Amino acid sequence: MIRKSTFFSHTRRAFARFLADEHGATAIEYALIASGIGAAVISIVFGLGTTVTNNLYNKVSTGLR
Repeated sequence: MIRKSTFFSHTRRAFARFLADEHGATAIEYALIASGIGAAVISIVFGLGTTVTNNLYNKVSTGLR
C-alpha cells in the first residue's frame, strides 16, 4: 500500500518535471510560425488571385475580339 505522503511527493516531483520539460516547445513554436506564414500566403493568394484572373480574362477576351 502506498502512503499518502509518498504518493503526493512523487506526484509533485513528476508534475514539476513535466512543467520544466521544454522538449516539445520548439516544435510547437515552429508549427505556429508555419501556420502564420501559411495563413498570410493564403490571404494574399485569395486577395490577388481574383484581380489577376479577372485582368487576364479581360485581356484575352479583348484580344480575341
